Amino acid sequence: MRNGGSGAIADRDVIAGLGKGLSVIEAFDDSRRRLSVSDVARITGLTRAAARRYLLTLVSLGYAAFDGKFFSLMPRILRLGHAYLSSTGLPDLLQPYLEQIASATGESSSAAILDGDDIVYIARASTRRIMSINLAVGSRLPAYCTSLGRALLAQEPEERVAGYLRRVTLTPLTPKTKIRREAILAALAEARRKGYAMIEEELELGLRSMSVPVFNARGGTVAAINVGVQAGRITAAAMVRDILPHLRNAQAALRRVA
Repeated sequence: MRNGGSGAIADRDVIAGLGKGLSVIEAFDDSRRRLSVSDVARITGLTRAAARRYLLTLVSLGYAAFDGKFFSLMPRILRLGHAYLSSTGLPDLLQPYLEQIASATGESSSAAILDGDDIVYIARASTRRIMSINLAVGSRLPAYCTSLGRALLAQEPEERVAGYLRRVTLTPLTPKTKIRREAILAALAEARRKGYAMIEEELELGLRSMSVPVFNARGGTVAAINVGVQAGRITAAAMVRDILPHLRNAQAALRRVA
């Protein structure tokens, strides 16, 4: 049995081939834009023959391109993400609040959800670029070292957090990244107690970020919103004093409508 969004799903009702095909798509990311058959087989655990068939199927459907050696995704793949964004009103609901926060603070504000072991950005109001990578809707980042991820993980049941920490590879992205499970659990406990999560240059040197979870009217966690700043320009204390109230105002307003 598998656990789906609405309960357990019998294995006989699951199309394994679809799952394998999606794993091939997910093998591509910002650091792996062009992959060979061998690359995809290694990343997904498929045989080379199976990986080749899935890749050529994606090419035939217009979701991927092939130059004779390497495969890459085509813009058509954006239809898959657009299907989610079009089927939920959450990004549209969050966007005005992010823009209000960005306008009031002069800093970029984003919203994300948990997707597997990562966070995925679903809305963003950018006033300036403070990271070396260019974040946009659909960007994925590790949950364990982002304030958005910690704000979301802090609301998860203990058993899910424990499973997450068993699965994920805790890679230090900077010298300040917390990679000990005990340290991450302590950070999650602090985020739960304070009602917000803050990271200090754990994702990228020079970046300080603060996030709060977004709840719906029933108390369920639907997303997290954040503000990111240059660490050398705004102290942690200043963020608590000047930025946290704007995040909490948006959090309270969204609870009435999310």
